[in-house]
Amino acid sequence: MSQENADVNAAIDAELQLMDPAVRTSRALAARLLDPEFVEVGASGRRWTYERMLAALPDLDGGSGSGSGEGDGDGPRFEPAGMGGVVLAPGIVHLTYETDFDGRRARRSSLWRRQDGETGWRMYYHQATPVPSGD
Repeated sequence: MSQENADVNAAIDAELQLMDPAVRTSRALAARLLDPEFVEVGASGRRWTYERMLAALPDLDGGSGSGSGEGDGDGPRFEPAGMGGVVLAPGIVHLTYETDFDGRRARRSSLWRRQDGETGWRMYYHQATPVPSGD
């Protein structure tokens, strides 16, 4: 496997971890996957920063209670499809894919980066755009 393929696969693995309710409800686990300079433009149009995301993540869609307040982990989960990526430059991977969450679809784009001296990939930027019904 080429280094580029290994980098894309590592970013995909990290992206999938961020969809796991156990990671979404753990500040420590999520913090290891988000870059300190992280920014997101969510499907709602809201802008998120590293600290705001870590504080809100357990209560957002896909958390243990998936917004139900029950915390049982049996709520809806993000179902990704068509995930793929490309290395834009050494240490930068761009992923694109779609998700379905309880019937709501979104097209997603993430930039992952690995800083010099670090072994793990961290999400630097994420954007979600709702897919219109019938598309």
